[in-house]
Amino acid sequence: MLKFIPIKASAGIVGFESPATEYTQLSLDLDQLLIDHPSATYIGIAQGESMKGDGIFSGDLLIVDRAQDIKDQDVVVANLNGVFVCKKIDKKQRCLLSSSKRFPPYFLREGDDFQIEGVVTRSIRLHRPFKKAI
Repeated sequence: MLKFIPIKASAGIVGFESPATEYTQLSLDLDQLLIDHPSATYIGIAQGESMKGDGIFSGDLLIVDRAQDIKDQDVVVANLNGVFVCKKIDKKQRCLLSSSKRFPPYFLREGDDFQIEGVVTRSIRLHRPFKKAI
């Protein structure tokens, strides 16, 4: 169990005394903080550059919740013709959208094998790569 210290840290400050010295440490489990439906949630790793406009970069962790209702313009993980993709869903136009203009929309066609695997509820940036391969 990690300790949670309720502070906001400005990224522009250098050489300051730790503000954590004024706070009592509170017990908080990252699962409680990040995961709404533990039995329906999995973690994936983003790959590629097509979702940078939504703040999702290659190598980021994606927290994907299968229990969420899928809403128009949600960022989802889907299986499209045997390939896992992370895209925005446009339910009205039946297409998958990237957040980069370099990648055109993909309009779902008759015969596509398409299954939404869950809604991306959070993404976590890794500032250092994992030491172990996953």
